[in-house]
Amino acid sequence: MESVQEHYSAMMVAIRRYAPYVDIEKVDAAYQYAEEKHASQKRKDGSPYVIHPLAVAEIIAEIGLDTDAVVGALLHDCIEDTDSSFDDIAKRFGRTVAELVEGVTKLTRVQYSTTEEQQMENLRKMFMAMSKDIRVILIKIADRLHNTRTLQYQTPAKKISKSLETMEIYAPLAHRLGMQKIKWELEDESLKYLEPEAYNEIMAYLDAHEEQANQFMRGVQSKITTRLSSVGIHGKIYGRIKHVYSIFRKMKSQHKTIDELYDLYAFRIIVDTIPDCYNVLGHIHDLFNLVPGRFKDYISTPKPNMYQSLHTTVIGSDGIPFEVQIRTWDMHQTAEYGVAAHWKYKQGVNKTGDEKDFEWIRRLLESQQDTDAEEYVHSLKVDMFDDEVFVFTPKGKVISLPQGSTPIDFAYAIHSAVGNSMVGAKIAGRIAKIDEPLKNGDIVEVITSKTAKGPSRDWLKICKSNQARNKIRQWFKKECREENIAHGKASFEAELRHFNINPNVLNNAEVLPTVLKKVCFDSLDDMYAAIGYGGITAQKCVGRIRDELVQAAKPAKDPKDTGLNLNKAPTHNESGVIVGGDIGSCMVKFSRCCTPVPGDDIVGFITKGYGVSIHRKDCPNAKAASDPAQADRWVQVSWANTESEPFSTTLEIDSNARQGVFLDVATILASAKVRVTEISARDLPNDRALTLATFDVKNIDELNAIKQKIRGLSGVTDVRRGRH
Repeated sequence: MESVQEHYSAMMVAIRRYAPYVDIEKVDAAYQYAEEKHASQKRKDGSPYVIHPLAVAEIIAEIGLDTDAVVGALLHDCIEDTDSSFDDIAKRFGRTVAELVEGVTKLTRVQYSTTEEQQMENLRKMFMAMSKDIRVILIKIADRLHNTRTLQYQTPAKKISKSLETMEIYAPLAHRLGMQKIKWELEDESLKYLEPEAYNEIMAYLDAHEEQANQFMRGVQSKITTRLSSVGIHGKIYGRIKHVYSIFRKMKSQHKTIDELYDLYAFRIIVDTIPDCYNVLGHIHDLFNLVPGRFKDYISTPKPNMYQSLHTTVIGSDGIPFEVQIRTWDMHQTAEYGVAAHWKYKQGVNKTGDEKDFEWIRRLLESQQDTDAEEYVHSLKVDMFDDEVFVFTPKGKVISLPQGSTPIDFAYAIHSAVGNSMVGAKIAGRIAKIDEPLKNGDIVEVITSKTAKGPSRDWLKICKSNQARNKIRQWFKKECREENIAHGKASFEAELRHFNINPNVLNNAEVLPTVLKKVCFDSLDDMYAAIGYGGITAQKCVGRIRDELVQAAKPAKDPKDTGLNLNKAPTHNESGVIVGGDIGSCMVKFSRCCTPVPGDDIVGFITKGYGVSIHRKDCPNAKAASDPAQADRWVQVSWANTESEPFSTTLEIDSNARQGVFLDVATILASAKVRVTEISARDLPNDRALTLATFDVKNIDELNAIKQKIRGLSGVTDVRRGRH
């Protein structure tokens, strides 16, 4: 176990090497403060907690940030985990440092009804702080990187949930910020816990073929070096095997084993000038055979995160394809450290980065107040993390949109008024459908009309970007309240009837205040309007209040009814099941063949030496109840109306073999806050897959809610109860 002094020394080495302009005295004062505040705290491995902020500060120094950023990294957990306050930190280290620490601090002291809501608010707060000072998100990513490096000390459930969050939020965010080195490490470390078998398989293969790979890369590198030297181009050339998660994605998307993959190698050529980049490209295409359709020029059209390089894929004489990236040294700094390099080299080490250059941050913050938490988090991932498509206005301006975007997304990316008055679109001069996916390089022209009636509700299903969807919702919210109320009420009442709940139960004056408090609206009309314009779904509203409505709809109990069956006194077990009949107190166990949970129709079977075994009535094994020879062994059972321990159950999920189904299912289970005891997946014939998930639930309602969410996943064809 490394000591505090070792981490302190490593931080100082990083500062001297990568950030020599940092004020050592201020950093040392911050370290002393953090050590004092975290003195009584330990990490999961038993080491002093201050090791964590020291490691985060070391990462911040390695990417070349300034004094305030390093100090903010050292203090980033003080407000959240100690008695430190914003004012105290501001007084000692300056307001800028205090704002950095406050920006990184999670909202752990605020209670939310769902995991999605907490995740949304944490992200929203980060992006707000990020729009003011990009160093907030850089510290947060450094914090997550060190936590990911030390995940081995967490519980199995924590490893999965943290790895999922890293893979879904922080690795793509690092990519969006251009921080490729950190992105790769976050992905590989997360894959280690999300897909341990695949990770170990890939690592074993790479280890076994290391010498063969090195020999191939040395040969290609020598060939390129010889050619460039002969024409007087100076540069650095080196090859690498693509990182583990990249290989894993190729295996999944191409449905191949690792030994069937060829595109495992990448070479990077760094030269002095942009003309040299294009000269090198010509020589590469002369030396090797070009793979058609695999050339990309990110120098003339940089990515939104400022990434610039030439990318081409070629095939060597031995038939093995490999990628070549060509860039200048400045481009290389940006490619490795992304926005951190921009912040340091373009703005100067003593200035706050100008985040106005990052249009996508503004888009993430725009119009989020009317977005439901779960929808926001989902849309955020689409907007921020999907691959981009680059299209052009007729005047040549480049517009970056999520992959799969349509002319609707393009129109709203230009301006709300353009989208609201849109009546058609042209792509490359031809009339196009408004739901046609845009491709890289398309020139798009929006056709507008002053007499346009505004967007259609169907556009919410067509558009891809969160920005367009939010602007459409805003239009409906502002222009069509009465229509929204009518539309929302119809959707809400239809959802109630789906659960056999009479909508008239809302007329109960005692029920209504509780219902409105649960859904967080001041009136039913406000709720209906929100459903109507898409701010929240009818399913989510009903899900929050269903128990109250069901209870209110029950007929009043007859006071003369004692509720007692004088003939047979039921036995109430600690298991949560009431066993009828004359068998007295008995042991109860739940059958593994059908995994019943509270709310299922159940029946009991008397077993020798094991008490009563509880089955679902639709269980194939329960059909024996009709056998006259076994009739005396079947007894009536029911669920007790008392709190009990969660019940284990299993779901079988059929889907197509698309990449990500396993992670999507795991995400839903994590967000539902259920204890997952086992989850696995395997490929089936005909490009199908089967995912098995065993977890604990309180009752059938909780299970059905999870099933409904899983059924909504792309590619899922069936979700059914399984057996352990």
